[in-house]
Amino acid sequence: MPKLIVALCFALFWGRLWAQAFVPEKPDPAMLTLTVDPQISYQTIDHFGASDAWSGQFVGNWPEHKKNAIADLLFSKERDGRGDPLGIGLSLWRMNLGAGSAEQGAASGIKDPWRRAPSFVDKDGNFTVKGQKGQLWLANAAKKRQVEYLLAFINSPPVWLTRNGKAFADTGRQSNLARKNYGAFADFIVASLKGLREQGLTVDFVSPVNEPQWDWEDGGQEGTPFWNHEIAGIVRSLNGKLKKSGLSAKIDIAEAGQIEYLYGEHNRPGRSNQIVEFFDSSSPHFLGELEHVSKAISGHSYFTTSPFQEAVRKRELLATAVQQVPELKYWMSEYCILGGNNGEISGNRKDLGMAPALYMAQVIHNDLVVANASAWHWWLAISPYDYKDGLVYISKSEADGELEESKLLWALGNYSRFIRPGYQRISARLHGENAANGNVLASAYRDPDSAGLVVVLVNANPTEAKIALQLKSGQTEGNWTAYLTDSDHDLAFREISTYKEVLVPSGSVLTLTNGVY
Repeated sequence: MPKLIVALCFALFWGRLWAQAFVPEKPDPAMLTLTVDPQISYQTIDHFGASDAWSGQFVGNWPEHKKNAIADLLFSKERDGRGDPLGIGLSLWRMNLGAGSAEQGAASGIKDPWRRAPSFVDKDGNFTVKGQKGQLWLANAAKKRQVEYLLAFINSPPVWLTRNGKAFADTGRQSNLARKNYGAFADFIVASLKGLREQGLTVDFVSPVNEPQWDWEDGGQEGTPFWNHEIAGIVRSLNGKLKKSGLSAKIDIAEAGQIEYLYGEHNRPGRSNQIVEFFDSSSPHFLGELEHVSKAISGHSYFTTSPFQEAVRKRELLATAVQQVPELKYWMSEYCILGGNNGEISGNRKDLGMAPALYMAQVIHNDLVVANASAWHWWLAISPYDYKDGLVYISKSEADGELEESKLLWALGNYSRFIRPGYQRISARLHGENAANGNVLASAYRDPDSAGLVVVLVNANPTEAKIALQLKSGQTEGNWTAYLTDSDHDLAFREISTYKEVLVPSGSVLTLTNGVY
């Protein structure tokens, strides 16, 4: 009797994705093998986030059905009748505490009115929602949709405390906040957080400085340089004020403009080497013992994402530096596609398609898998710009406008929707021809409560990828489902007959899970 070959094929996504279980006569040389071992674990994931800067102040006042549609895309964990997610289920929302440049108008010196930011607190310490009603609406929309965390971030101290009365610096050689005003700056932050609490919002984290390595003297947005000794002084003052206030917020430092400033001097002496400066107990700027300082250090992935192997090398250096400090975590707290990236992709020009989405997915992978980031935050959740900086794009209209979804949104959702706070990254080893060129990537995560698994696959190749998935430790229980983002699908859901062999379509991000969502 001829040898019996049993083949079970279940077509997914209208014939584009197939999950197959079969016994091949000969090994397929194009097949990649992914070995996932839940017993080998790495960092615990804290959250995935994005920010309300700067469009939130306007979009939050748009017509109800439009702003709710945007909120659903960003925050919702619900699914439609087909099983497709309605949104990407962000687990952290970044809320900008403006410096009051919006109230100054053209006199602020910030050329783009949409980059001027209003302030919750005036120079007399009074809290008002007038200028930030839209941001409040979005923060409450996030809370309503059960977004787990709220972070308040500050690009500049309020204009009435800065040296030049503006929200950006005169010169990159000096910060825009005098030492005598550290306490007043801390009071401003505490008053803002208390006022938000009265509005029903609990701020879990506060970030008092942003990209302190840059000079911030061109009036492009609110911002100021800071040196490490200044950051230490500000944080110590804020820590004391938070203790007295009874607020529980943790302080997030230091939003480094590039990751090199976290583990080395790079090109900004006195504004770099921040892991050692802030978390080595022998440093004069040590902050690790302060009650309100988060046990995480944050940095931005800008200008370090290409070429691929160089991106990996820098993240290896970062991971090694973080590991030198017991219990310290790393948060990748801001990224969008900037610059030319060595010809790989340009930040210029809005692109709603898969090219920027695949590039972003590669960055997320390297930040989570190589740098061991426990958090990953995109920059503009809502963008009015002709740039690759948004998840949802809108027309630049203050009262009303149109919105567009991007593949950046949905590709981020392949991670954020399914990898929830508290999940652990686990071992996922990809083997086979071309497994190390960065075009096919895989990472895996475990729900410690249910033992459910999440596997995220990125295929940037122009051809589909064949992957044989091998699970160790008996982690095969549950019904497996797939969620595909490609040129034709946005987190499209399908049940699959088996996880063991999967075809990942060309130019796609695919999430497999046996958990319940």
